[in-house]
Amino acid sequence: MRVLVIPEDFRNDQYLLKPLFKRLFATMGRRNVRVRVCQDPLLGGVDEALKSERIQEVVEQHDGMTDIFILCVDRDGVLGRRQRLDQLEGEFANDRTFLAQNAWEEIETWVLAGLDLPRGWRWADVRAEVQVKERYFDVLADGRGVADGPGGGRETLGDEAARNITAIRQKCPEDFDALAQRLEALP
Repeated sequence: MRVLVIPEDFRNDQYLLKPLFKRLFATMGRRNVRVRVCQDPLLGGVDEALKSERIQEVVEQHDGMTDIFILCVDRDGVLGRRQRLDQLEGEFANDRTFLAQNAWEEIETWVLAGLDLPRGWRWADVRAEVQVKERYFDVLADGRGVADGPGGGRETLGDEAARNITAIRQKCPEDFDALAQRLEALP
């Protein structure tokens, strides 16, 4: 099975999404899944990733080489984001498997859910924060001494978090786990 994860901007998100989805599929018993992160075309932000024309570019370029398309974007505090993702699914899921999910609030939240948080950090505060990257993720990467690594520490922390996919599913029920359940339901 060939999976293409479509981030709003692959330059940092690739280091988070690829290990998370590889591990997720492995825990589902689907070990022969090839997970790729879309790098061409570069969407360059959530606004571009939500445009039908841009998703059409991705689908046209990768259709026939992809069994499952998964669009992953940040919610960024936008309450109507899910509705737009539902519209995109309606447009592109006709003759292919196309799923779309927003993280609550940013993709980095999923990774933080799989890590041991520093003393004094409460998960409820992390989950409620809109600016998760700046307030928590970057602080953690810097504190752990990995901020100078690929993706600002995302490679190291993404790989580490992926080993705890169960915690991510439990702590992120309305976004990551909801997507995981949809993937589990696929034939």
